[in-house]
Amino acid sequence: MKPLFKAIAAASITLTAGYVAAFQPAVVYDTAGKFDKSFNEAVFRNGVEPFNADKGVVVREFEPQNEEQRTQSLRRLAQQGASPIVAVGFNFSSSVEQVAAQFPNTQFAIIDSVVDLPNVQSIIFAEHEGSFLVGALAAMATESNVISFVGGMDIPLIRKFACGYEQGAKYVNSDVRYIQNMTGSTPSAFNDPARGSELANSQITQGSDVIFAAAGGTGIGVYQAAADAGVYAIGVDSNQNYLQPGTMLSSMVKRVGVAAYQTWEESLNGEWEGGIKVLDLAAGGVDWALDEFNEDLVSAEMQSRMAEIRQAIIDGEIQVHDYSSNNSCDY
Repeated sequence: MKPLFKAIAAASITLTAGYVAAFQPAVVYDTAGKFDKSFNEAVFRNGVEPFNADKGVVVREFEPQNEEQRTQSLRRLAQQGASPIVAVGFNFSSSVEQVAAQFPNTQFAIIDSVVDLPNVQSIIFAEHEGSFLVGALAAMATESNVISFVGGMDIPLIRKFACGYEQGAKYVNSDVRYIQNMTGSTPSAFNDPARGSELANSQITQGSDVIFAAAGGTGIGVYQAAADAGVYAIGVDSNQNYLQPGTMLSSMVKRVGVAAYQTWEESLNGEWEGGIKVLDLAAGGVDWALDEFNEDLVSAEMQSRMAEIRQAIIDGEIQVHDYSSNNSCDY
């Protein structure tokens, strides 16, 4: 090999080695922890674990115990050379904005929020479309003609779930009665199973026989109350059908783990870009779950109707109103 080509080859190897060494994927979970059986765990089970196995790379993980540790953990990971760093949840908005500005050469991704910086990938989902689907299913399954919703923290994101759910139910049956409660106004509303159970029981006494919970760990209490009362519940984020077989009518699956996996893979392949990424029903970002735990609850006729509605949303024949577009559920 001629000297010039040897030098080029050596430089190429050095650059490649340097690139691989610089790739240190990381994730910071929300304060509910990675085993919340919901949002965080979906990132762990469907993002971190498969990425580690597929790529032979260990994703660094951190579970903050309080609000102050959000910013601290992001900054510490950036200082240690981690990139991309995935922040799980809208509660990281201000922390990501602050730390990403301080480390412009580090890649960050935030789920469920938009941070307008060139080194931040903002990943948002069409929760209203997935919620429309489970709302339609709820209307098919209800015997009392009353369905309900338990939200976590009362914010536009959670009302986006609620609005889509109500629309889907009333698309199938305009006469269905809809009840809605939010758990609280602080992040702790996502980790209060006792309050979730209390709200669910109140809704059950008002006639609800299908309850959709978009409330993180609080939903565990909702599902238990539904099981105790012999009514249906609908899970959220990860497929929670296994939690209460026979009670869980379905789950509104939000593929946050896949989103995390994608941002790490894009960086590894040199294809990562900042900006807004929207994962809707057509892109596989949201859906409803059908598996061995709920297939006996969803008849062939119901499955066929759900497939028709799902495709109509993808094709644009059904336009699902997005609460976050005008902070209203007028549809």
